[in-house]
Amino acid sequence: MDSAEGWRSILENWPAAIPKKGIVVTTYQESIPFQNFLMSSSVVMFERDKPDSLGARKVMLSYSAICAIKLTDPVELARYQVMGFQPST
Repeated sequence: MDSAEGWRSILENWPAAIPKKGIVVTTYQESIPFQNFLMSSSVVMFERDKPDSLGARKVMLSYSAICAIKLTDPVELARYQVMGFQPST
């Protein structure tokens, strides 16, 4: 599985109990805070809570342009197991 498929799978299976909020880091070296997102087969649309310096409140990215997603809510680590993450042994 390549990284684009991995990001798509994580976003597609985002549990309702975890807020859709954080910071997406792109391969363009940009950090984009988001409060929600919508998905298509090849692109994800992130919604900002405040406009960027050009006034944009939404940004569309290909899954391959995602480098990292930072999560800002203080949710217990164990709650992310429903997304496929497991503790190390």
